[in-house]
Amino acid sequence: MSGQRIKITYATLRADNEELHALYEAGLEKAKGRLGAYHRNYIDGKERDGEGTFEVRSPIDRDILVGTFAKGTRDDVKDAIAAARKAQPAWFRLGWEKRLEILNQAAELFSERQMEYGGLMAIEVGKTRIEALGEAEEAADMIRYYSKTARDNDFYEHPMDNLGDLSVHTKTVLRPHGVFAVISPFNFPLALSAGPSAAALMAGNAVVLKPASMGAMSAIALTEVYRDAGVPDGVFNLVMGPGETVGDEIQTNPGIDGIVFTGSYEVGFDLFRNFSSKYPRPAIVEMGGKNPAIVLKSADLEEAAEGIIRAAFGFCGQKCSANSRVYVERPVHDELVRHLVAKTEKLVVGDPLPRTAFMGPVIDQKAVDRHQQAVAEARRDGTVFTGGERLMDGALARGFYVEPTVVGLPSSHRLFSDELFAPFTAVTAVDSLDEALGLSNANTYGLTAGVYSEDPGEVAKFLEEIQAGVLYVNRRAGATTGAWPGVQAFGGWKGSGSTGKSALSMYYVAQFLREQSHTIVD
Repeated sequence: MSGQRIKITYATLRADNEELHALYEAGLEKAKGRLGAYHRNYIDGKERDGEGTFEVRSPIDRDILVGTFAKGTRDDVKDAIAAARKAQPAWFRLGWEKRLEILNQAAELFSERQMEYGGLMAIEVGKTRIEALGEAEEAADMIRYYSKTARDNDFYEHPMDNLGDLSVHTKTVLRPHGVFAVISPFNFPLALSAGPSAAALMAGNAVVLKPASMGAMSAIALTEVYRDAGVPDGVFNLVMGPGETVGDEIQTNPGIDGIVFTGSYEVGFDLFRNFSSKYPRPAIVEMGGKNPAIVLKSADLEEAAEGIIRAAFGFCGQKCSANSRVYVERPVHDELVRHLVAKTEKLVVGDPLPRTAFMGPVIDQKAVDRHQQAVAEARRDGTVFTGGERLMDGALARGFYVEPTVVGLPSSHRLFSDELFAPFTAVTAVDSLDEALGLSNANTYGLTAGVYSEDPGEVAKFLEEIQAGVLYVNRRAGATTGAWPGVQAFGGWKGSGSTGKSALSMYYVAQFLREQSHTIVD
C-alpha cells in the first residue's frame, strides 16, 4: 500500500480505506485459486501422505471445497516426534539471536501474505474480512512480540549474588524442554497455531502441530511461512488428523515434553489431569470462557451496547472471550436492552467475503443446533428480545447462518453458566455492583470481563474483585474481546487457564523454558 500501512486489529471499529479493500479483494482471488487442492502432512522437512484423506468444506457454502488433506496416523506422529527430538539440540545451539532472525523473517512473510492468508481463512472458517485480516496481522505480531520479549530479557540469563567469595560466579538461565506439541482450534486457526509455536521455537524447542480439522488450511499456510523463513527440517512438523488417533498419540507419547492446547474446558482439563505420567510435564491449557459485562446505572448506555454487541457477535460469538452474559443495574435495564436490540437488528448477516457483512456463518451444523437449542430454552424460560432464527434464504441455505440473538433470562439459568460458542448473549437485571460481581465470579470460567461505569469507585471495585484474567473498562471496541500482542495480556483464571501467566505478554515465552542455576568456581 502507498504511504503508511493500515493496521487492522480486533479493536478496529471500521476500515474505509479503499486501497486496503482492493488489496484484500486481490488476495481473496489468489486464495480462491488455491481452493480444492490436496495438502500433505509435513514431517522432517518432507511432505507425507497419511492413511486416507479428509475434506474441509466452507461453512459459508458447503459446495465450496477448501481442500483435501492427508489424514495422519499414529506412526506419522511418532515419526514427527522422532524428527523433532533429533533436530531440537542443533536448533537450540543455533543461538537465540539466529532463532530470532528466522522468526522475524517468518513474521515478515506473514505480513507480505496477509491478504491471501486472510482470504483463505475467511473461506475456511467464515470470518469477515476485518476479523480475518486482524487475525493474519495478529499472527505476525505474535511472532514479532515473542521474539522481542526474549531479546529484551537477554534470553533470560541473569547474574545472581554470591556469599562473598569472589571466586564463585552464579547465574540463572532458562533452557528449553525439548519438544512441544501445539493443538490448535478452529476459531483462531492462524493466531493460535502461530503464537504458541513461535514461542516454543523462540525458546529453542522443536514443535509438532496438530490443528483442528476445520483449520487445516491455515496450518498449511503456517507451515509455508516457517519453511520459507528457513526453519530447519524437523524443527517444525505438521500432522493433521483426528483427535482419537493423532491427538491421542501426541498426548500420550513420552517424546512430547510439553503441550499447548486451546479448546473446551472438558477436553482441556482432562488433558491437564492426564498429560503427566512419569514426571510432571508442562501443559499450557486455555479452556474458554463465559465472559460477563457489567453495566451500571452511571454508564454511557450507547457505548456499553456497542461494546457488548461487538464482543458478543464478532465472529459469531465463536471466541473464548465472547461476551455471552450481561448484568445490568435494574434502573437502566430496559434502556440498555432497547439499545442492544436496535444495534443488533442493524447488523448485516450473510456471506462474509463481501465487505458489507458484520457476521458470517457459524462453523458447522452442531453450532447451529447449539444456537437453536439455546433459543428454544430462552423462549421457554425467558424472553427473546431479538434474533433467534436460522437464516435459510437463497444461498444462505447452503451454509450455517443464524441470527445474532439477545435474550432475557433469570441469572440462575444454565445459559448464564454454559459456554455456547454461538452468537447469543443473555441479559439480566441486578440490584447492585456487589450482586453483579457475585454472579460473575460464581462461574467455573475466569477469562475476560468488562464493566461500564462513570463512577471511579465502582471501576476500582470491579478491578479489585472480579475473578478473570483480562479486564476492560468502558470499551466501545469490545466489552470483553480484542486483546493484542504486547498491548493486552490474554490468559484465564480458574477453569479458563492452567498456568497463571498469559499469552500476548512478556511472560509467555518463559513458559516454554525451565530454569537452571549455574554456580562456577574459578
